[in-house]
Amino acid sequence: MKRRLWTLANGIMLLMFVFSTVVQYNDPDPIRWMAIYGAAAVMCGLEMRRRAPIWAPALVAIIALVWAGSIVSRAHDVPLSALVAEWEMRDLRVEEAREMYGLTLVGVWMLVIAGVLWARAKAGRSAR
Repeated sequence: MKRRLWTLANGIMLLMFVFSTVVQYNDPDPIRWMAIYGAAAVMCGLEMRRRAPIWAPALVAIIALVWAGSIVSRAHDVPLSALVAEWEMRDLRVEEAREMYGLTLVGVWMLVIAGVLWARAKAGRSAR
């Protein structure tokens, strides 16, 4: 049961990250955003098949969280309601806040995957 829930959670996150990758096509700088969301999607897909190397989601997490940290000073005081008030990007601060939260979501989920991989590896070593 836990295995199915974990796979389902990764499937949901995979879809979210794929959607996030696709909507970047009209961004002024789409490549770097497509790369981070695409990398997160790949990690979710690999973990759904139990094929993710432990270092890969940890690396994606570090990149995403450092990147989010570089934005936080400009975006931390935007109200959450402003993030969903409009679809269009009319306010640079709202755009940066959305980017910061997106990167934070990537970083946190990648840390969760890395933690599960680490626990799985540890359990495998202790079973020997």
